[in-house]
Amino acid sequence: MLVETAILFVLGLLFGSFANVVIYRLPQNKSVVTPRSSCPKCGYMIPWYDNIPVLSWLILLRGKCRACKAPISARYPAVELLTGIVFAAIFYKYGFQWVTLEYLIFAWSLIVVSMIDLDLMILPDVFTLSGILIGLFGASLNPERSFQSAFLGVLLGGGFLYAIAYIYLVVRKQEGMGGGDIKLLAWIGAVLGWTSIPFVILVSSILGSFVGLGLALRSRAGLKSVIPFGPYLALAALLFILGGEAIGLWYIGLFLPDATPVH
Repeated sequence: MLVETAILFVLGLLFGSFANVVIYRLPQNKSVVTPRSSCPKCGYMIPWYDNIPVLSWLILLRGKCRACKAPISARYPAVELLTGIVFAAIFYKYGFQWVTLEYLIFAWSLIVVSMIDLDLMILPDVFTLSGILIGLFGASLNPERSFQSAFLGVLLGGGFLYAIAYIYLVVRKQEGMGGGDIKLLAWIGAVLGWTSIPFVILVSSILGSFVGLGLALRSRAGLKSVIPFGPYLALAALLFILGGEAIGLWYIGLFLPDATPVH
């Protein structure tokens, strides 16, 4: 099992490298396949040996372009390492199951959209809307998942945030939550089922509140500071996958003790 987990870690590093390409190019409507990666400052085409996940940045290049010596953001190896760790953790927990493959694809996508949201405060429809459809389709085919739970997850996730956004708009006369967040939570529900929604909402709200308060104290805008909420929803979803399901079911049981969750 350890050998297979190590292989998934390396595979995650490689997919993390591709994630960096998608994060940078997708918002610019550029192809994520061609041309080969290059330095954004001098245009130097990066050879394969300078594109080895984590190691090239850390050892070969030491955080600088080989040609112009411009600094390369540490976020590139951070995304690669994060993806590798998440891939290994998911495989270690679930092993060889169809749901493992679904969760790996889902986790990679969450990392991509989170970084885009941090950069530009947008959650691309090409991920969220297609993710909802793919999540429902996967639930209809995968015997390890329930289509009923996935469908309810879409309704509960999207419906809850839509209601919050509508109430905020009516009371404050301004938008308090973007449509991308609504679609993201619906996507999470489609993949993880309705039982994930209370956990994801609670955990993401706590994380977002702490970070938002810290940023507000440091910003001139104060409590009016705007922060992307997508990364906190994504992080809460990953935590649910990696062990939060039991907590989520316990939390549901506090309010619906006689309910029998559909997985």
